[in-house]
Amino acid sequence: MTIYPVPSTATEINLLDSLASAVIAIDDAMRIRYLNSSAEQLLGVSARRVTNQRLTRALTIPDSLFARIRDALLSGQPFTDRQVSVEPHGRDPQVVDLSLSPYRLNEKRVGLIIEINTVDRPLRIARDEAMKAQQEHARSLLRGLAHEIKNPLGGLRGAAQLLDRQLPDPELSEYTKIIIREADRLQGLIDRMLGPTTRPRRDVVNLHEVLEHVRKIVIAGAPEGVQVRFDYDPSIPECLTDRDRLVQVILNIAGNALQAIDAAGKIVFRSRIISNFTIGGTRHALVACIQIIDNGHGVPEALIDQIFFPMVTGTDHGTGLGLSIAQSTMNQLGGLIECTSEPGNTIFTVLIPMEIA
Repeated sequence: MTIYPVPSTATEINLLDSLASAVIAIDDAMRIRYLNSSAEQLLGVSARRVTNQRLTRALTIPDSLFARIRDALLSGQPFTDRQVSVEPHGRDPQVVDLSLSPYRLNEKRVGLIIEINTVDRPLRIARDEAMKAQQEHARSLLRGLAHEIKNPLGGLRGAAQLLDRQLPDPELSEYTKIIIREADRLQGLIDRMLGPTTRPRRDVVNLHEVLEHVRKIVIAGAPEGVQVRFDYDPSIPECLTDRDRLVQVILNIAGNALQAIDAAGKIVFRSRIISNFTIGGTRHALVACIQIIDNGHGVPEALIDQIFFPMVTGTDHGTGLGLSIAQSTMNQLGGLIECTSEPGNTIFTVLIPMEIA
């Protein structure tokens, strides 16, 4: 039987904090002695808050699993259980794979190291990669279509300009001006469909300054009675990203939220930090999680898997370009936008890799 020592040195703790798996160390009284960063994220609490508290104060555990943990403490035998439902207090239940191994608390007392891996994590990574590939394919088709449209459109506009100079009657120029204006409108539409074409800037950005900037714009445009609140994590550091593009992304999402709610609706701007998170196949030590939450009518179920594609909209007056451009912009910044929705609770999550200045 292998007995593992409890992490104590800064090096050991840093190594465990770099793991994507949640690691919890408990003593023989089921008191929490250590959490790594992924465990803090899973439980939604800081290690300082729950250290020396009983495990059941932070996590609701099925009776059968609780009995197996107690038996493992008595026998010192490791075990693994797969697809177990656990419920961090105040959060939704999660299906996880769970492994227990004995460790040495001191010379006389033995506890357990609990390693937890969420089952949906690989599925989410695969889903995000598939979505990114589909969107890149759609943008490739758009670029080809735009090229085929822009060439004859430029010729049409040029011919209208030449014709305008040759017309003997000034009143007839109104018709050529209509052709030119419509050609320019179509050109603008195509440019918006393609999204940003220049490389993003890399400036030191305070994400909460960006969120407050957008929140004030939303408040200014919101009908009386609409609540626009915030829930920020003040520990999020400044990072290197393109401020203007990030403002446009969040403003687009918040604008959609404002359209989705009624006069007594609520929008919440929330920020959190996530450690050891994978975006598009790349694992990042720290990721900022920016959420725009509204209690509106929600995204139609038939559109939830398509809302980031061009020309897809759930409203009669929408162009279907806003979210597509926002997703394309976040991909350029190395991030991603995700959405979950049901009536009364729609959450758009903007994931931003934290490249520290």
